[in-house]
Amino acid sequence: MRFLELKIPPVALGLLLTGLMWTTARLTPFCEFRLPAGPALAAGLMLAGAGIAVAGVVSFRRAKTTVNPLAPATASALVVTGIYRRTRNPMYLGMLLVLLSGAVLLANALSLVWATAFIPLMNRLQIGPEEKVLAAKFGAGFAAYRAQVRRWC
Repeated sequence: MRFLELKIPPVALGLLLTGLMWTTARLTPFCEFRLPAGPALAAGLMLAGAGIAVAGVVSFRRAKTTVNPLAPATASALVVTGIYRRTRNPMYLGMLLVLLSGAVLLANALSLVWATAFIPLMNRLQIGPEEKVLAAKFGAGFAAYRAQVRRWC
């Protein structure tokens, strides 16, 4: 899978998984579950995810560095403030929460599996390769940051 590293935009992966979640929910009605407050929970996850992702983008913009996930070598600054004090990947964490909101709304156990597949896929295809580039570019600063702040939350 090395040939896919830093090649698939995370938003495209999220959209692909969303399509798989929807298709799976339609094909497997026997995997449905019901949550009494499902729509409210889905809305809360959606809002939290959007807010966390936007906070990540805002922090990058304030630091005047790239938000292009396919070109981490073009980063001009190591962002460790704002939401980045809590998670190294707020934009990806936000996307995960949005996917989970979709799974809750679809109320299908197999759709939930697709949503959670986002984590290992992002770790392998995006975050790991990004972190190698950042370690080479920012050295001890990135190593210290990585030791203090968790990858997802």
